[in-house]
Amino acid sequence: MTTRMRELARHPTTVAFGGFLALAVALGIGRFVYTPILPYMAAGLDFSRSDAGLIASANYLGYLAGALLVSLAGLPGSRRAWLLSGLVLSGVSTAAMAAYETMLPFLLLRFAGGVAGAVVMVYASALVMDRRASTDRAPLASVLYAGVGGGIAVSAVLVPLVATGPGDWQPLWMASGGIAILLLIPAVWLLADDRADEEKAPETRFVTTAPSAFWRWVLAYGLVGFGYVITATFIADLVRSSPSLRPVEPAIWLVVGVSAIPSVAFWTWFGRVYSTRSAFAVASVCQALGVALSVLSESIAVLVAAAALLGGTVMGLTALGLIEVTRLSAADPRRGLAIMTVAFGAGQMTGPVLAGVLHDALGSYLVPSLCAAAGLLVGAVATGTLPGDGDRLSGRRQTK
Repeated sequence: MTTRMRELARHPTTVAFGGFLALAVALGIGRFVYTPILPYMAAGLDFSRSDAGLIASANYLGYLAGALLVSLAGLPGSRRAWLLSGLVLSGVSTAAMAAYETMLPFLLLRFAGGVAGAVVMVYASALVMDRRASTDRAPLASVLYAGVGGGIAVSAVLVPLVATGPGDWQPLWMASGGIAILLLIPAVWLLADDRADEEKAPETRFVTTAPSAFWRWVLAYGLVGFGYVITATFIADLVRSSPSLRPVEPAIWLVVGVSAIPSVAFWTWFGRVYSTRSAFAVASVCQALGVALSVLSESIAVLVAAAALLGGTVMGLTALGLIEVTRLSAADPRRGLAIMTVAFGAGQMTGPVLAGVLHDALGSYLVPSLCAAAGLLVGAVATGTLPGDGDRLSGRRQTK
């Protein structure tokens, strides 16, 4: 029985579900729960949109720092140990937000949560996408990256259930952190590492089979980070600021989460039928449309469509980018995944600060959101004009 349990724990699909839970903890809840909690914090603490954007960007700065950390060669410890550390830090830093009411602790805790998110993203991706038993990584990616949407959906239901008043924000952080800590236990158990007992090979610099294509992907991936994050951070605040939209505030964030769950399966299927770069380009255009629609109309139907386009593309784009860098890697993909995550972190760190400052100056999110949509279109061009290489998604690592 013990042997069968061990074999089950090491099965690629089981490991992918562990990754689903890990990303639900560190990203779906740890990163994105700030979005539905933000209106409650703004009401209870009376801070400006610039303050709100600064807190969000502290998390994304931490994400960037975490990505830089795990991109270093020669890190001590196993991949699974790093993953566990990231999950614990994410849960604790989320719950601890309830203990303070001033800006400095908020910034430090959100920074710590961002570091944790990057560590979990990179190591969960490496553990799942590098499974030897898998010749087709796309189905594994569909399970793994759906975890972010699952966590968003949990937060979208949890926050209005726990809230008792417009400024009642502290119990929301406590409940979110508690859920995250509970979920990390099965996540760690399921995320077995089939390299754990192997002798470590000495790490070298990152090696890619197509340097020019890789760096074009890095650029496009960074633009996705910038493109999605303004809407993802402020959509609940945007809805609450409009009397005609306020009644659907909880539902809008739930639409984002539910749309994200099947999105990776759809976009990886699209990549298999056409190509990774075509799928990435089309998804970028769809996301640009959603970002623009979120600020161009106060119709509930249009806003629901915008939320669905955002949720339905952000993790698909994430998965396509990370699958592609795994394909372009000539060795262990961890450092390539980390480089992509650094670019993504740099993009998403810039967005909330820019949006907060421009909102306070101009009175709306229109200009920063349209800038974000333009960035996504540039990313679509960057990948859509890559030299064709027949790169339909097979998940097989190709070398020259």
